[in-house]
Amino acid sequence: MGIDPGLRFMGWGIIDVDGNRLKHVASGVIATDGHESVPLRLCELHGKLQNLIREYAPAEAAVEETYVNRNGSSTLKLGYARGVALLTPAYEGLPVAEYGAMTVKKSVVGTGSATKEQVTMMVKRLLPGVAIYKADASDALAVAICHAHYRASAAYVTAGRRMA
Repeated sequence: MGIDPGLRFMGWGIIDVDGNRLKHVASGVIATDGHESVPLRLCELHGKLQNLIREYAPAEAAVEETYVNRNGSSTLKLGYARGVALLTPAYEGLPVAEYGAMTVKKSVVGTGSATKEQVTMMVKRLLPGVAIYKADASDALAVAICHAHYRASAAYVTAGRRMA
C-alpha cells in the first residue's frame, strides 16, 4: 500500500506484486472537509485509512516523505496528516517504509525531477487499465511502485548474503 499524505486529500493505492509484475488492486483519495477542525479531520483520515487496510489487507505500507514549504502552518498540518499516514498502518501491524519524493519519481519515471504529469503517465503504463481521477491517488500508486522496486532489491541483497 502506498500513501501520499495530505490533510485535505490523502492519496492511497494498493498494488499486487508478483516478481516483476505489478497489478493495480485499488486506489483513491480520502478527502476531508476544510471547514472541520484539524482534530476531526485527522480522526477521519485515521478511520478511513484503517478501514481500507482492514478491507484490502495489504502486507506492507509505504509513505511519501513530505517537503517543507514556505508556509509554516501548512507544513505543520501536512505533518499531522503524515503522522496519521505513518501511525495507522503501523498500528494495524504493517511494516512501514518511507521514501522521499525524488526517490519515488526516480524509481517510477527515471528522473527525480519528473513532473506530476510524467509520474501519472508512467503509473498508467506500469499498471495498465488503471483509471486515475486525482493526482494524489497517482502519487500514492507511485509510492507503492517505488516500494515494490526497493523491496525487491532489498530481498535480493538479503538472499545474496544468505547464499554467500
